[in-house]
Amino acid sequence: MHKTLNLEELIAKKNKENVDTDDPDYEELYDLIIPPGTVVSIIYDIVEEFGLEPVTRKMPVNIVNSEDREILVLRGPLEKVQAAEEFLYKEMKAWIEDK
Repeated sequence: MHKTLNLEELIAKKNKENVDTDDPDYEELYDLIIPPGTVVSIIYDIVEEFGLEPVTRKMPVNIVNSEDREILVLRGPLEKVQAAEEFLYKEMKAWIEDK
């Protein structure tokens, strides 16, 4: 079975093909999806501490209906994104337990 790509996926695939991964300045970036309702102060702390770039992405959110919504993601190198994810869950757990 084959997968049919939508327009955004085709553009992303084409852009990836045009990237020179042997270039020393090339760095693969990853997104940490911030769950809706995350405490803003935690987001600020993550951006400052890990140097991630806040951007938005359209994604399906299946809360009430399945429409695409703008979701906040923090973008950066894999190691920083993984460390930020661990920090996010520790801080959210501490915040919940404090309430």
